Order: sequence, then structure tokens, then C-alpha cells
Amino acid sequence: MLGNSTQAWGSISKLLHWLIVALLLTQYTLGWIGAGLPIGMEKLVVLSRHKSFGILILALAVLRVTWRLLNPTPALPAHMPALQQRLARATHVVLYGCLFALPLSGWVMSSARNFSVSFFNLFQLPDLVGPGDTLYVFSRSVHVGLTWILLAAALLHVAAALKHHFIDRDMVLRRMLPFIRS
Repeated sequence: MLGNSTQAWGSISKLLHWLIVALLLTQYTLGWIGAGLPIGMEKLVVLSRHKSFGILILALAVLRVTWRLLNPTPALPAHMPALQQRLARATHVVLYGCLFALPLSGWVMSSARNFSVSFFNLFQLPDLVGPGDTLYVFSRSVHVGLTWILLAAALLHVAAALKHHFIDRDMVLRRMLPFIRS
């Protein structure tokens, strides 16, 4: 089933979910490597890839939100307490917010530093802002802070999915796993 139902996530939602997960892991790796490299060609190549994957994540986030708005969302388990339901929804808002804010803050950071942002060397994106040291420092702080917020929200999301699977023994995790019909 390509689309979602009120009981299960469809193949498109699962594909977008796991593709974004893989890209985020790639982003954390490239960001970590790039931050530790001395200024030079290797650092430029790593950070260029980091920017390209960031723009790809932004595009996929737009697709994901659009798909989610056009499809039903599987209901949370009836046995789930109201507080946990609110926490689940809040965590999803944070995750989606970071999928948009992180690439945009990185793009602003690059623009403020007068570094171009290209998409895998296929085309160059326009600068979002003019150069400025104060804006660069601020947007860099925002980008780093959002990185930690995304990591914390993602770990909470994974922990909740594992709790549902191993403790609650419900279908919450299984219905998002690829190649499994829920």
C-alpha cells in the first residue's frame, strides 16, 4: 500500500522516513568530520557534501509534510495515556521543525560567511542573506544548538518506539518498519 491508512503507514511515508534517517546519520558524520578538519580542500569538499545533503533533507521534508497532509495519519494506540500522546505529538513537531530549521540555518550561515551553497555541484543556490560576521556567528550557534535538539528529539523518538515494541508490545514500531505489513 503506497498511501497511509488510519491503522498503518504506507510505503511512501516509510520510504521518506527511513531515507531522511539515513541522510541525517550522513549529515552528523559529515558535520563531525568537517568540523575536525583543518582549513583546506578536504574540508571544503566535506562541507560541500554536508550542504548538499542538507538541501536534499530540506526538499524531502517538504515532500514528507505535503504527503502527510494529503494522507491519513495512523492513530496512536488507544491504551496510550494522554500525556504520552501529547509528548509524541510534541516530539514530532520538534523533529519536523528541525528538518526545516537546520538546513535553513546552515544555508544562512554559509551565506553570511559568503560561502556558496550548491546542490551536489549541479547548481548553485542563491544566498539567503548578505555577508556579515555577527549573523554568521548567530546562525552558527543556532545551527549547532538545533543539531543537539534534533539529536535529543531523535533519541527520545527511538526510545519511545522501542518502549512500544518491547514493553507495550503494540504495533507502533512495526507499522513504520520497511518491508513489514502492519
